[in-house]
Amino acid sequence: MVNNGFIFDIKRYAVHDGPGIRTTIFLKGCPLRCWWCHNPEGISQAKALMFFEYKCMQCKTCAHVCPIGAISFENNVHHIDRLRCNNCGICSDACPTEALRHAGAIITIEELMKEIEKDVLLYDNSGGGVTFSGGEPLFQHKFLREALRECKKRDIHTVLDTSGYASPDVFSTVLDYVDVFLFDLKLADDEEHRKYTGVSNSLIKDNLRMLVDTGRGHDVILRFPVIPGITDTEKNVDGLVKFVSSLKGINEIDLLPFHDISEKYNRLGIEYKMPVHQAPSQEKLKYIKERFEEIGLYVKI
Repeated sequence: MVNNGFIFDIKRYAVHDGPGIRTTIFLKGCPLRCWWCHNPEGISQAKALMFFEYKCMQCKTCAHVCPIGAISFENNVHHIDRLRCNNCGICSDACPTEALRHAGAIITIEELMKEIEKDVLLYDNSGGGVTFSGGEPLFQHKFLREALRECKKRDIHTVLDTSGYASPDVFSTVLDYVDVFLFDLKLADDEEHRKYTGVSNSLIKDNLRMLVDTGRGHDVILRFPVIPGITDTEKNVDGLVKFVSSLKGINEIDLLPFHDISEKYNRLGIEYKMPVHQAPSQEKLKYIKERFEEIGLYVKI
């Protein structure tokens, strides 16, 4: 049994991560490198140091306490030497305005369940529960399985928000403890999937087919990130419509319109690869919605 996991956030009162009011647990670590990732602080399993420039009052406390000199002020501009920084957390602990924050903390199953149980009344009154997101939750599949099992012991509804990228053996270990799957579908073409996410889509498709073949299709809500110039092309929409139409039992898909989060990447000091910064047009969303409705899916934006 794995008792310790690594998380980077707990979001309460979530209403877009499954049915009812939910508590969303964000687990760190992800094997994908999507250009448009909205949670880049969750990609690595290591702590991630974030700098919020608007909170900084130039007191220079962080530079004074950093034991390895990774923080400096050059012409009154805050600078972090990311290659030198070892994420010890001393600077963020000392920062009086929380301009520096480390994303990532170890949590035990017992500690996690105490946090989850604070919201049980909300679940009972709204038909909600717990959603495990990330990162990719299956990246910590042993901890995830234990957390899901503890939720089921308490009759707490569970949702897994997943890219589907894991070995079938790993994926199958959690199936009995998940009520609803929020399952991402991004790109139909394997070469393009490799380009924009860093991995093949073959495992993703295989795991989705496995869910359908075991009669769990009705427990799947597909999620399609609508990324201008990448996933919203006619070629990709055609490919996904063809693939999804071969899967029996799936009834719903959510369209997730892209929005620019380059500022979050700046806070982490990492490259933002997206060449566009505009959300998809209403006309484009309407077109994609109609394409999926044509194969009988209920579509939400």
